[in-house]
Amino acid sequence: MRPAPIKDLMPWFLTLEDLGDAIDWSEFFGNSQPVELDVGCGRGLFLFNSAVAHPQKNYCGLEIDYREGRRTARRLKKRDLANARVLGGDARLALEKLIPHNSVSAVHVYFPDPWWKRKHRRRRIFTDTFLELLANVLVEGGELYSASDVQEYFQTIRSLIEHHGSFHEQALPQLTSPQHDMDYLTSYERKGRRKGSDIHRGRWRFGAR
Repeated sequence: MRPAPIKDLMPWFLTLEDLGDAIDWSEFFGNSQPVELDVGCGRGLFLFNSAVAHPQKNYCGLEIDYREGRRTARRLKKRDLANARVLGGDARLALEKLIPHNSVSAVHVYFPDPWWKRKHRRRRIFTDTFLELLANVLVEGGELYSASDVQEYFQTIRSLIEHHGSFHEQALPQLTSPQHDMDYLTSYERKGRRKGSDIHRGRWRFGAR
């Protein structure tokens, strides 16, 4: 049984159980700005930087590890960011049960756990079912972004997305040289690029061509 959320981190950290039957984004954020999801937000570098850089958008991180989610929430609270929140719990359950259809403008899934052992690969987040859940919540013209430093997994991700048929790959800008320690997409990207690992990235538009 997971512990209850720490009260002084509300509203920056909530669990799926706190939300009832469904999320009302305008109530959740207190405004009607577009909503983007960060699935597996981890330590929250992307979530935090994006919320600061784009105050006209709302960002919701989904994180199954409560400790990591609370760490991120503390960063958001410190800056008193009104346009970023973390939900603790299984992202697939949130997508299936709580997030309204056609209500999300973008989904970001960066450096998902590759589950290296073959017998564990069924635990990987990217599956046909997961992509169908994303298709349900994205608006027409919404976008899906993903990145991985594991080539085999990224090829699997790309193949699954292509197989779905409703996502169309888009061009991405070239990677730039980071200007400081926080100038990375995520902490995993920072670790990978410092090691010299190749970073595989993709961007897909959802809906009709």
